[in-house]
Amino acid sequence: MSYEQNYLAAQQSPEKYWAEQVDNIDWFKKPDTILSKTEHGTYSWYADGELNSCYLALDRHVEAGRGDQIALYYDSPASGSKEQISYSDLQCRVARFAGALKARGVEKGDRVVIYMPMIPEAAVAMLACARLGAIHSVVFGGFAPNEMAIRIDDATPKVIITASCGIEFEKQIAYKPLVDKAIELSAHKPSATIVCQRPMLQADLNSARDLDWHQCQEGVEPADCVAVRGDDPLYILYTSGTTGQPKGIVRDNGGHAIALNYALHNVYGMKQGDVWWGASDIGWVVGHSFIVYGPLMGGCSAVFFEGKPIRNPDAGTFWRVIEEYAVNSMFCAPTAYRAIRKEDPEGALSQKYNLESLRWVFVAGEKLDSSTYYWLSDLLKVPVIDHWWQTETGWPMTSPMMGWDSPSESRLGSTNKPIPGYDIRVLDGDGHEVDANEAGNICVKLPMPPGVAWDIWNNSQRFVDSYLTAFPGYYHTGDGGYKDDDGYIYITGRTDDVINVSGHRLSTGEMEEVVSAHAAVAECAVIGVNDQLKGQLPVGLIVLKAGAEIDEQQLEKELVAMVREQVGALACFRRAIVVERLPKTRSGKILRAILRKIAAAEEYKMPSTIDDESILPEITDLMKQSGLV
Repeated sequence: MSYEQNYLAAQQSPEKYWAEQVDNIDWFKKPDTILSKTEHGTYSWYADGELNSCYLALDRHVEAGRGDQIALYYDSPASGSKEQISYSDLQCRVARFAGALKARGVEKGDRVVIYMPMIPEAAVAMLACARLGAIHSVVFGGFAPNEMAIRIDDATPKVIITASCGIEFEKQIAYKPLVDKAIELSAHKPSATIVCQRPMLQADLNSARDLDWHQCQEGVEPADCVAVRGDDPLYILYTSGTTGQPKGIVRDNGGHAIALNYALHNVYGMKQGDVWWGASDIGWVVGHSFIVYGPLMGGCSAVFFEGKPIRNPDAGTFWRVIEEYAVNSMFCAPTAYRAIRKEDPEGALSQKYNLESLRWVFVAGEKLDSSTYYWLSDLLKVPVIDHWWQTETGWPMTSPMMGWDSPSESRLGSTNKPIPGYDIRVLDGDGHEVDANEAGNICVKLPMPPGVAWDIWNNSQRFVDSYLTAFPGYYHTGDGGYKDDDGYIYITGRTDDVINVSGHRLSTGEMEEVVSAHAAVAECAVIGVNDQLKGQLPVGLIVLKAGAEIDEQQLEKELVAMVREQVGALACFRRAIVVERLPKTRSGKILRAILRKIAAAEEYKMPSTIDDESILPEITDLMKQSGLV
């Protein structure tokens, strides 16, 4: 069938369309129920089927005689380490570590927090949890102890798995003290912390709670795969919420496996035995879907990369990796390519390598600017494909179908057409569909396809309130944009208080809570401003308390340190501007949407509810003086 036929079939009869995908993965028991409603009014796919995600990623390939194929190419310019791990080897490592977790009392339904850098043991930890039916929650290594503590209290893990350190350029970051501090701050106390010691920095294991990664596996019985239901959770992944309290997105096993198999082959055009590189981190959804589970379930060889694109030794690192492992396709955020271009504007370093294995390059996570698109396209001479998805969906919503005979052509500025299963509409504030080329709220008509999250851990009502209430009958993406006459989707930005820093979604509300805790700050607003390299950067607009006497540069320095300590370095909070007052409605609500438009140098209509119109020119002038507009 053509794209149009597939899209129409999925739109007219979602249950029938996705029932046809059941035979494309291996089940212990095939589902009798394809689509059903949950208790809180959302949807579930393949609820009564039985399977195991680790079995799909490893065991089935070994059983089919493909055990000698490379599963992971570990490449760490950060540490100078490389390793090629076959499917058989990875299966053995995972089964043994799952046995160690089982010996510590971890079983189906238990939670395990993973706070690790990009080392093979991180993938082993994730897959070992899946093997037991335990629910893993990976926390990105850049988060500060306070952020980890919030996640520990929400997920209540039985065990935390970490490493002695991560590496940021030439700097070694000790992880164990951060984990210890997080446990100290959290009300919930895990029964054990398992630490993978890295040679460049050893952690002190002093408490009765601490276990060595290797020692805890000695003498244990390797664990078999545990059958779980299709609607049983595979993992919890926390994403930023507008309130500052992270949302624990829950991903199921059944729909997730179907969706990743569908996406890997049809969207990304990958085949069994191909080499795939998801240049991200396991702390983000890309790392879950398309570094670990997706490529392994699809029988690919996946590059597992630890490092940055511009050092170790130079900005040719990406091109070296493509040549060395004969990468067929890759996925990366535009930030990385902008960083490479900044160091090597002419792309001269790419000429040192043979990049003929590369078929196409996917980008997502933030807006792909035209300058980066043309630079990358001219340099690599392969299609550069912009596409769009979210943590909540777990796999792409818009993209050309590169696994099909006639994929949609790219259009600059568009993330392409909706993937079958995503009935994307653009709605006005009253929930009415707008005309083509008219901007509005990007929404998806229910039901969403398999693989999309349908719950928030411990807070089902928050899922309904966050995504399903504003536009009944639709999933509200939180993104604004429009659809052209041919059905291509154009994303123009967030409609809520979440900003995108180097492809990482971060809550401005969370930063505001930290900033407002400073003794000199009366109130504040944190907004995202455009940045050529990172996409967006947060800036704090600060109103001082009456009588507060503090040098503005010193205040900025202290606020930057506070955000770094409590949110993490990944927030990239570096600017704080003192203002006399903030624009508000007559009811006292800060007009953040207007502030965002000012920062983006966009036109705006004066809100009828504004308390004092003269504030907006003041803010605009201050931003211009500060070089932000």
